[in-house]
Amino acid sequence: MIMIKKTNLTVEREPLLAPFGFKGGYVNELWQSFVSLEDTEGDVGVGLGVQSILWSDPQVYTGWGNERGNVFMKEITQHALLAAQHMTFETPMDILDPLVAQAYDYASRVWEGNSLRVTFALNALVPVDHAAWMLLSHKTPGARFTELIPEEYRSMLVARHERLACTPVVSYGMTEADVVALLDEGYFVLKIKLGSDPKQDGDPEKMIEWDIQRLKEIHRIAGNRNCLHTANGRIAYYLDINGRYESKELLWRLVDAAERMGALAHILLVEEPFPEHIHEDVSDLPVRVTGDESVHNEKDALERIQMGYGAFALKPVAKTMSMSLRVAKLASEYGIPCFCADLTANPVMVDWNKNLAAHLLPVPGLSMGLIESNGKQNYTNWEVMKEKHPMPNGSWIEAVDGQFQLLPEFYAHNGGVFGRGGK
Repeated sequence: MIMIKKTNLTVEREPLLAPFGFKGGYVNELWQSFVSLEDTEGDVGVGLGVQSILWSDPQVYTGWGNERGNVFMKEITQHALLAAQHMTFETPMDILDPLVAQAYDYASRVWEGNSLRVTFALNALVPVDHAAWMLLSHKTPGARFTELIPEEYRSMLVARHERLACTPVVSYGMTEADVVALLDEGYFVLKIKLGSDPKQDGDPEKMIEWDIQRLKEIHRIAGNRNCLHTANGRIAYYLDINGRYESKELLWRLVDAAERMGALAHILLVEEPFPEHIHEDVSDLPVRVTGDESVHNEKDALERIQMGYGAFALKPVAKTMSMSLRVAKLASEYGIPCFCADLTANPVMVDWNKNLAAHLLPVPGLSMGLIESNGKQNYTNWEVMKEKHPMPNGSWIEAVDGQFQLLPEFYAHNGGVFGRGGK
């Protein structure tokens, strides 16, 4: 049994190369969290996190702005660390529920608006959960990632991919030349950010018109390219609406437009079309609708399955590894595929995601597992950040031809994530 004795938290700001547009807004920096947990035997686990205010709850971003919103999330993490002192666990999953309760209760007392999304608290807990897994790994040196997972969760980790499809992000501000460059580099799954607010006036008509035009522009570029790694031989589109459509009618308009332009067969996934309070059956849609930020726990996942959702984006880097494993287990029981999505994670956290993605069955339509990684596209200091990785020259670090190569050394070293790299 591990008992947490001391905790610490520091935060650094990382600038982005250009404003990153999604969820109707833009961010130009992301705060990076560093948490340490020391147990009663003197072992220390260091966990990392990325604070994404706009992604985790847009009302905080709108109401308080990026600066105050980031300070708020940092304070939630600090409160959770105080609560974690003297907690005991055999696995980090043992302390997830009490920490979520503590973090959400504190955040709700401080926040002055409508109910906060639970995702905001989960985002704040990522470095705490990550540190707990690191601490556990120090108790069993040399253990594989899957060996640290509680036995009842190992049954859904049945794959051992040699390759992962790496999907970059096509954000609002990316030009046609940028998209061509991604395709020329070999990327064959494009995560396309939709749900734009082009005039910043909240007009849904302008939003859907912009989205359809955006898809048309990208399809004109990518539609005639061949691909060896998809079942239909086409470049795959992963449409991320980030909960921006307030009605199913808007989604149908997008789907109908995609069919008319010949893009429907390219659509691999349509992620999070509606705000989480809208419960719409999507089983009649000719696309695989995917849950992301609306899924905080197994209960939410089950509700989405019953509404016809056909996949889940797991986010160890955004909603904790512990919660991601719980959702993955439930999804596997219902035959729902999962993959790992990004939060503009730093290099170490990309490989934290990779450890889970490497063992998930492929999304139908792909010949390999799927993971999103867009940090290299967005961070100003990506190469400097990469040098802080315990194994910065690992063969799995860089995507080649749109794929991460997972040679046996990746599995032997767990992607380097349990090493002790520089801060």
